[in-house]
Amino acid sequence: MKKILLTILAVVVIAGLVAFMVYKQQSGYTKVLTAKIARQDLSTVVSGTGQIKPRTYVNLGATAMGRVTHLFVKEGDRVKKGEVVATIENVQQEATVHGQQAAISSARTDIASYVAAEKTSEANVDHARADLEQKKLDWDRAQSLYKAGIMAKQDYDAKKAAYDLDVASLAQAVAQLNQAKANTASARGRLRTQEATLRANQDLLNRTIAIAPFDGIVTNEPVREGETVVEGIQNTEGSTLMTVADMSVITAEVKVDETDIVNLKIGQPADVTVDALPGKVFKGHVTLVGDQALLRSTGVATSQSTTGTEEAKDFKVVVTLDGSTEGLRPGLSTTAKITTAHKANVLTLPIQALTMYTPQPPGDKGKVEAASTSSVSAKLAPQQGVFVMVKDAHGKQRAKFIPVTTGITGATDIEVLSGLGEGQEIVIGPYKTLRALKDGALLKRDTQKLTVPPPGNS
Repeated sequence: MKKILLTILAVVVIAGLVAFMVYKQQSGYTKVLTAKIARQDLSTVVSGTGQIKPRTYVNLGATAMGRVTHLFVKEGDRVKKGEVVATIENVQQEATVHGQQAAISSARTDIASYVAAEKTSEANVDHARADLEQKKLDWDRAQSLYKAGIMAKQDYDAKKAAYDLDVASLAQAVAQLNQAKANTASARGRLRTQEATLRANQDLLNRTIAIAPFDGIVTNEPVREGETVVEGIQNTEGSTLMTVADMSVITAEVKVDETDIVNLKIGQPADVTVDALPGKVFKGHVTLVGDQALLRSTGVATSQSTTGTEEAKDFKVVVTLDGSTEGLRPGLSTTAKITTAHKANVLTLPIQALTMYTPQPPGDKGKVEAASTSSVSAKLAPQQGVFVMVKDAHGKQRAKFIPVTTGITGATDIEVLSGLGEGQEIVIGPYKTLRALKDGALLKRDTQKLTVPPPGNS
């Protein structure tokens, strides 16, 4: 029994000595996660959420008050430009048009009669003018004979009276012709007035007939036959007959955070996903970048808001989809990932490795006079960089802070423009350890914690 106790005691002592030696060996070391600088393709992506919309669509509103008599299409049907899609009761408008058409027909008949009277008057003028010419010749001959003493005074007076009568007859015929022309012109004026009235009445009749403005699909039909519609503000209840959308060009209308909008430009490529079609990616490009900020809570433009509340804002961005858009419908929720920058085969480092570090002032083991420290520190500013693992003269791993200049940012990595080289091992975490790490600190790789994914997924 005594031997057993002594054996156990010996084991405990040995274990304690081993633990003490391990503790002494690891004391002063900081456990860190590391990664190596590598090359990869890097893209900066801006995301926005919204919904699928056709680039061209129209809400066919009621332009006349009345009961819907016919709906010739239903939701989901395809329509052609100029096709009649709905009618509203139009008994009064149609009767007015027919009555006006009859009045115009009668006016045209009147004009025809006036034109005939005008032709008759013209013939009478020609006849009177011919008679006058004959009487003028007789009168001239009579004057010569009378002066020669050959014609009697009675015959001379008869020739003069006949000439004077024909002058008056011609004047009368000309006046009748002018009156006939005036009657014709007046009748034509009344016809133009009636034709203008017919156009106005026809317009009122046309307002009871809804026509498809272009080839498309009926995407919404909020009314039914027999319901009464009214003229009103667009999209108000009872004023919209249906929505027709041109589905040949589909867009994703999304909202992008105000901090990202400055990086967006027309033509940038985008990947669009739809919640209803998981696993399917639609390619597209940016066709509109809004210049008006929208309040995130209400969606109202800041220029139209009457409140002075400061809150997060978004901007509207439209992505036009390229290629096949099969399966897409207006209103489907969507997410657009827009590539604002892309570089191939560049040096990258994990974003979490970047830190702001203020270099320590020079001095013997970091100790200087208080006044000197104050003056030097005032000149030193925090620098952006990373901690690199380097071996000291004794072969121990230590942290060395190196300032880094960065470029474009990916999802998890950032471009290295200067300061680092490919293959260098840098400290990437843990977060609290990295923020408190000092230049020259002893390091030890933490092999028990999960490592971050390798570069290449940005």
